[in-house]
Amino acid sequence: MTQALSDMRRDYARNGLTEAQAPSEPFALFHQWFQEAVKTEQAPVEANAMTLATVDENGRPHCRILLLKGLDDQGFTFFTNYDSAKGQQLAARPFAAMTFFWPTLERQVRIEGRVVKVSPQESDAYYQVRPLGSRLGAWASPQSRVIANREALEGLLKESEARFSDSQPNCPEHWGGYRLLPERIEFWQGRPSRLHDRLNYRLQDQQWVRERLAP
Repeated sequence: MTQALSDMRRDYARNGLTEAQAPSEPFALFHQWFQEAVKTEQAPVEANAMTLATVDENGRPHCRILLLKGLDDQGFTFFTNYDSAKGQQLAARPFAAMTFFWPTLERQVRIEGRVVKVSPQESDAYYQVRPLGSRLGAWASPQSRVIANREALEGLLKESEARFSDSQPNCPEHWGGYRLLPERIEFWQGRPSRLHDRLNYRLQDQQWVRERLAP
């Protein structure tokens, strides 16, 4: 197994990333890369899938895959159960990191910053466009808590279906969005011989500073 893993490698030669190709601020470049990922990546890869890393009260990191559901010049938005493990971690330490990986394009983007809750109105607006099953699931699932078995979860879903049998489910108070306000965004483009391109943007005195990092 060790030998097989050590032999696993690929050479990246699809593209490059120079300072001449990069704007002075990172959002325009992220929008460009994201649109190219939407057009290029094939199932089962979802272009808006990202790893979200948080830290608990003991300083231990936790990672999971989520879907980006909002993007503007303020930051990057995702939705979840506020009472979940990630919600409790963000309440204790409101900082997080995101990583997007688009293998077909040989690209990665790393984002770090402070996390804030979005407004209840914004959470409700997104909740209402979700499929009915997902809306009911937000009521049914005590996310991150131990449950007895699959049947217990299905029983909770049936309770939610019965509760809203004559009405549309409203957005639960324990469910909503977070926005990561970036303080650092790094764009990584794979290059041959592991001499990858890394352009890093960091926020300094409310201005973006662009710099190249060694691979």
